[in-house]
Amino acid sequence: MTEQIVPGSTVTLHYTLALPDGTVADTTGSGEPLTFTLGTGTMIEGLEHALMGLKPGDHQELKIPPESGYGFPDPEARHPMPRSSFPKDMTLEVGMIMSFDFPDGGEAPGAIISVDDDEVLVDFNHPLAGMEVTFTVDIIDVKPPQLT
Repeated sequence: MTEQIVPGSTVTLHYTLALPDGTVADTTGSGEPLTFTLGTGTMIEGLEHALMGLKPGDHQELKIPPESGYGFPDPEARHPMPRSSFPKDMTLEVGMIMSFDFPDGGEAPGAIISVDDDEVLVDFNHPLAGMEVTFTVDIIDVKPPQLT
């Protein structure tokens, strides 16, 4: 019997993530497929819901809107930082994505929005926030949920 994807299934798939203009943002391509357990938060909520009921051999194109994908941009996620917080010899350019360390030990990527002599404006929103994205998936294997 072929297993269908249900909450707790371990799913192995190949995927391509495309932006609204068709640009490929991420793909497993001809590399190793991705294996994850549905419901653990590994994947965005909209994709997990869209995978429900699929089985090995299925090929689907799944459009995921912002509200169940990467969310909407939050103006509160834009933070001004003193230019002095960055190395003097570092060239900062608009659009540059950098990793930032937080006092709690966490880390997050941020995109440089503007730079002047005194201040750097950094956007910590997910780069895909506000976009409807398309996942093209090929389901390779589905293992049933593990009973604990």
